[in-house]
Amino acid sequence: MNLSILFSEQYRKIARDGLWDNNVVLTQNLALCPLLAVTGTATNGLGMGLATMVVMVASNAAVSVSRHLIPSEIRIPIFVLLIAALVTLVDIFLNAWMHELHKVLGLFIPLIVTNCVILGRAEAFASKQPVMPSMWDGLMMGVGFTAAMVVLGAMREISSAGTLFANASVLLGESFRFLETTLIPEYKGFLLMALPPGGFIMLGFMVALKRLFDRKAVAKSTEPSMIDVIVLEEGA
Repeated sequence: MNLSILFSEQYRKIARDGLWDNNVVLTQNLALCPLLAVTGTATNGLGMGLATMVVMVASNAAVSVSRHLIPSEIRIPIFVLLIAALVTLVDIFLNAWMHELHKVLGLFIPLIVTNCVILGRAEAFASKQPVMPSMWDGLMMGVGFTAAMVVLGAMREISSAGTLFANASVLLGESFRFLETTLIPEYKGFLLMALPPGGFIMLGFMVALKRLFDRKAVAKSTEPSMIDVIVLEEGA
């Protein structure tokens, strides 16, 4: 992809929507089932997020390529079939090459098929846009989702066990061993944070912080600049 295209206004807006303004988790509050179930550690959140991102990019590309060939009356079932085929390939790959991670994520990998984010982006964006913007949209939505999964998993893991990216080398491979960190030695743990209620609590904090940042950004953008103040005073 030409780098100049990536810096165009359209691509910047797509990136901003996926990473922040229209973030899958923090703004749309979607995909909460895998989010709360597998983010007991940052490692699990990273694995699930990457798997979902791959499916999202590939499904957006497939839908965009075939958008003129799919009758509008049956587009939703066909989108689901495309997504299911891609999820099956990801499931087989994880089972073959990252078996320990596959065992941890378990049923939630096939359930990517039912993730309304993937189908929603296919319907709302990829079915109406060319291939490159569609793939970029899938990538940015996937990165935003993965980032939220990792941050939530990290917050829960630190508060529940005092570690960060525990068992990364076992689940993701030896190349990820450098991520494994013990932040609080001899920490006895806080069990609630490792359970789904802890996920709800931490997610609530994350959503609240995002809205606080958004409000401050809006307030700052509406404040008159020094130049505007000087112009108004001179006009008066």
